[in-house]
Amino acid sequence: MQETKRYILCTRPLAKDIILEAAKRNVVIEELSFIDTYPIETKDVTDRVKELAGQECTVVFTSMNAVEAVAAQVKDGVNWKVYCIGNTTKKLIEERLSSVIIIATGENAERLAERLVDDGVKKAVFFCGNIRRDELPNKIRSDGGAVEEVIVYQTIEKPSAVTKEYDGILFFSPSAVNSFFKSNKIPLRTELFAIGKTTADTLRKYANKKIIVAIVTGKQELVQHAIDYFNKENK
Repeated sequence: MQETKRYILCTRPLAKDIILEAAKRNVVIEELSFIDTYPIETKDVTDRVKELAGQECTVVFTSMNAVEAVAAQVKDGVNWKVYCIGNTTKKLIEERLSSVIIIATGENAERLAERLVDDGVKKAVFFCGNIRRDELPNKIRSDGGAVEEVIVYQTIEKPSAVTKEYDGILFFSPSAVNSFFKSNKIPLRTELFAIGKTTADTLRKYANKKIIVAIVTGKQELVQHAIDYFNKENK
């Protein structure tokens, strides 16, 4: 008996190898971005990043975009202790800023902030985008710590109407969720996948249904989770 093909919309570009792997397992992945991100390269931001690169700092990354923006402005060799969210972000830090020491990762901003507080961190630099959530800096400040927020990239929403009905849609950030729902609604049969708790919480504001959250926080891990999910349904 031939298995039914499943169609997934991924709201972020993917490596071609995982798209090919999905196709071999009867899952067709189509890509459509609902946000654009751009590094901020003003003199003030560039000077501050380079200044921090010469200091011993505790640094927080909650997105790959922030890692890319910072790595483009500093040479490897920075003496930072790093806290980050997600397996994919961690891997990128290891590739682009290999001299830093990664102290811990968290599944979401709240858990990461709790780890910083538990570790007694009283001063941290948070490299972030212009649209960032409050949980992490607020938690650290409420426990007497200081957070310097350095905005190194900007996110611009790119709403687009989706005319096709998919079996599943994958979301990787609250910004993409908000942009998607400016022009779309979710069909009842469509499964929703979120990279983490924060993205899932944003989805629940728009969709009154179960949200499937990745077991491990990472882009590839979420895609793999969706592929496995639909293959189990076919059996």
